[in-house]
Amino acid sequence: MDAAPRVALIHALSLSVAPVNAEFERVWPECVRMNLLDDSLSADLARSAAGLDDRMTARFVALAAYAIGTGVQGVLFTCSAFGPCIDAVAARWPDLAVLKPNEAMIDDAVRAAATEGRSRRIGLVATFAPALASMPAEFPACVEVIPVLAEGALAALSAGDALTHDRLAVEAARSAHAMGCDVIALAQFSLARAAPAVERAVPLPVLTTPASAVRRLRSRMNRPARQPP
Repeated sequence: MDAAPRVALIHALSLSVAPVNAEFERVWPECVRMNLLDDSLSADLARSAAGLDDRMTARFVALAAYAIGTGVQGVLFTCSAFGPCIDAVAARWPDLAVLKPNEAMIDDAVRAAATEGRSRRIGLVATFAPALASMPAEFPACVEVIPVLAEGALAALSAGDALTHDRLAVEAARSAHAMGCDVIALAQFSLARAAPAVERAVPLPVLTTPASAVRRLRSRMNRPARQPP
């Protein structure tokens, strides 16, 4: 019998840990996970004038090297604002399944927008402003990305006020709907908890990064899918 697959989940926010692990439990429970958290990454980026510079990239390479040294076959980053740093990791280890947090959801959102067949506008809802600075460039030119910040939601969730977090996420999604969006993409793993409330509030497809990313990683690692209950 093949050994159970082992993956590393690398987090820049502690709030991302639970949503992605819950998704693994739901659809790929046999996968062995290691969770690696550096919660200074997001704080340092938010207050840095240098942005995603060489020093930040080196930190991501170092975190990945540590995870790879434990014997993982795949690495999933759950931090949405660090795309170029994750690209550097993927280039460094081209034979390893290395996934950005957003890439699978972006593909799913583009397909969903095409299915809706109207303006092909995607409402990108985030609670961390730097994610809205870097993520739109990851979408193909065939869609229009409408960034919407759920201001104050991340602070509320960090303070334990999940209801306010979800309410602000819903308000942001409603704004995106009012601007003619065809799909709502929740840009961060921590936003996944608000997906049911957003789905009730707007008559649009709602996508989350954990659901898309876990399916993509499982596919990349050639493991059969388990249908959720």
